[in-house]
Amino acid sequence: MKISYNWLKQFIKTDWDSEKTGAMLTDLGLEVEGIEKYQSVKGGLEGIVVGHVLTCEQHPNADKLKITTVDIGGESPLQIVCGASNVAVGQKVPVATISTKLYDKEGKEFEIKKGKIRGEESHGMICAEDELGLGDSHDGIMILDEKLIPGTPGSQVFNIENDEVFEIGLTPNRADAMSHWGVARDLRAGMLQNGEHVELITPSVTSYKVEKRTLKIDVNVDDNKLVPRYCGVTISDIKVAPSPAWLQNRLKAIGITPKNNVVDVTNYVLHELGQPLHAFDASKINGKIIVKNAEQGTKFITLDDVERTLSSDDIMINDEKGPLCIAGVLGGKNSGVTNETTSIFLESAYFNPISVRKTAKRHGINTDASFRFERGIDPSITEYALKRAAILIKEVAGGEMTSDIIDVYPKKIEDHQVLLNLEKVNKLIGESISDDVIKKILVSLDIKVNSISKVGLGLIVPAYRVDVTREIDVIEEILRVYGYNNINFTQKLNASTSHSPRTEDYKIQNIVANILVGNGFNEMMANSLTTPSYSKLSSNINETNNVLMLNPLSSDLSAMRQSLLFSALEAVSFNINRRNSNLKLFEFGKSYHKLLSGYQENTHLTLTVTGDRTNESWTHPQKPSDFFLFKGYVLGILERLGLNKSLVATPLKTDVFAEGLVYELGSSTLVEFGTIKKTVLKHFDIKQEVFFADFNWNAILKHVSANNIKFSEISKYPEVRRDLALLLDQKVEFAKIFDLAKSTEKNLLKKVDLFDVYEGKNLPQGKKSYAVSFTLQDNSKTLTDSQIDKVMSKLTQTFETELGASLR
Repeated sequence: MKISYNWLKQFIKTDWDSEKTGAMLTDLGLEVEGIEKYQSVKGGLEGIVVGHVLTCEQHPNADKLKITTVDIGGESPLQIVCGASNVAVGQKVPVATISTKLYDKEGKEFEIKKGKIRGEESHGMICAEDELGLGDSHDGIMILDEKLIPGTPGSQVFNIENDEVFEIGLTPNRADAMSHWGVARDLRAGMLQNGEHVELITPSVTSYKVEKRTLKIDVNVDDNKLVPRYCGVTISDIKVAPSPAWLQNRLKAIGITPKNNVVDVTNYVLHELGQPLHAFDASKINGKIIVKNAEQGTKFITLDDVERTLSSDDIMINDEKGPLCIAGVLGGKNSGVTNETTSIFLESAYFNPISVRKTAKRHGINTDASFRFERGIDPSITEYALKRAAILIKEVAGGEMTSDIIDVYPKKIEDHQVLLNLEKVNKLIGESISDDVIKKILVSLDIKVNSISKVGLGLIVPAYRVDVTREIDVIEEILRVYGYNNINFTQKLNASTSHSPRTEDYKIQNIVANILVGNGFNEMMANSLTTPSYSKLSSNINETNNVLMLNPLSSDLSAMRQSLLFSALEAVSFNINRRNSNLKLFEFGKSYHKLLSGYQENTHLTLTVTGDRTNESWTHPQKPSDFFLFKGYVLGILERLGLNKSLVATPLKTDVFAEGLVYELGSSTLVEFGTIKKTVLKHFDIKQEVFFADFNWNAILKHVSANNIKFSEISKYPEVRRDLALLLDQKVEFAKIFDLAKSTEKNLLKKVDLFDVYEGKNLPQGKKSYAVSFTLQDNSKTLTDSQIDKVMSKLTQTFETELGASLR
């Protein structure tokens, strides 16, 4: 939100510089993100002075050029070559001196330099209107008032306005500060707290009066809950034209392009007082004004030339023939003010904030008016703002008030009543603030003290403070005006400790996250809101189970995700499109489902891997990530959590995985992982292989909690390794060797590993060779050769008997 400092000073007289004022506003919670300088003419006409043309002669080498001598108040006149046909002796003209910077219509800068034009020296430039940025005319040079003194700065002649503009990062709760008046109210409270006694100056409307009653337009409001207050008045015999310079400068300073005097006044009052207004061409209103909900499916063309389909939930301003305006959002094309308008119906209203917000979002419209209506404006100034605007329109466009003000306000919106416990104030703030200071702050915020008791204060909070409805809200108001920086901190440091089990969710998450980060993964956090159309990419996702938003930000963010896969693929696609194709991502997140039994949330851990294993380097060749590498990451997590024993692996068959596995433990599915199908990847414009794992985090936590970990001391006696090269049938798997070895020697055998497999020439048909290592250890003594040989002999005999193996 932009706030003009010159405009702000119309409400509160202060000689503070902008930096000090900006710091005060920031301390009050209206964070000033930046301060920009504004000039009504870019460059401020620096270097432009009044010149007096002393001589004017024909250029000897050019028919269309003149050589002039111009007095600019210096020691000697300047020789300037001029191409304007209207230059003449005796004129007072604007002169751009050497080194002056001028700007063209696009804002491009060019500098006036000493030079020669067709052989004759020129020491400046006599300027036209458009060259100074004062208009569009380029018919000739500007002729100034002959009474002006040569050398007078151009900025004084043309009353250049210099302003400073605050860019305020307004939080959504501060609807009361969405205007210069609102900011001034806050600034006054802060200055009073700092000992600066200032008054808030409000624009007077005492000059408002009705000249005639010749154009009355009746108003009928169907639903007073949706439109609690509606005011209107007619103004006739106006002349629509460009606004005066002061009004244009005010709007330009805050980034608004002036349109015409009537529309500019409505915008001015909106940013001055925070009350949106709308002016209708009275000649285009048929009969009376009817405020009601639209008929479903009605077509309506708005001011931006877009045809919109109305909803039955949209509040519309209508006449007896049809809609004129989307209430609180945007006017209609066929009822707005044009250059031919001579009479207007001026509207000032209070619309239901929720209804306006839904309408604005439904139609994808965001206007200054809807921005304020959505957050809640001040219902008490509806008529006051109407009078203020009517007076200004009469001032800049002429005309007469031709009707009494219609004010449809059947049920007044009451102020809030809040009981404030003074002890609680001091307890929450952490510092004792005197009762008198608290009362002074409350009064400066227009909060009335209605009653005083031993317990505290009975307060009446104005209705425009929509964010102050509870005791804690009032305490926050007291604290921000008192000053967060004025609260003293003690040297004592308090801390609390909590005892939680080792299987607490966040602890297990940290363990897994550390493993993944150590393996080169990056954590991602995707939006839980997604597009409902993703349910069409998998038959496992039922569209009827989508949890839909009642008031979505957009159609692409209108449903809660049922799967973390698609948000992960969005992240992969986003990175690949930015030349970051080697990715290892993990996410802890939730999926959301609407079931017959009710709403359900499931927690997941997902892994996503794509691209090469490592980034490009001359020290090692590139090798793409593959299924077995990815499987290792999955098993590594399960092993670290002690869940790798008794796992049952089965093939994964879904319409999003080309191939994959499911690991189950008991009746629980712990993880599904595999390679994503190309048809799914194509939807995200991904052309490289992507591996994805989806851990059922709730099942993981359940089994981790039930998993009893046993610890044993590291043996101080050495391990012994023996290797066997076994010739086996090709159908024999290593798992069989592993199980037989473990069942044959349960005490001394600690580890069995397969370190080589050979199939090829020099082996009998249908045979293969396994090279297997066996690690033996006794925790109570050092093994002897005879013990080792006995164990190995027993293992060999078992393999020969059970598997038909032979030693190579």
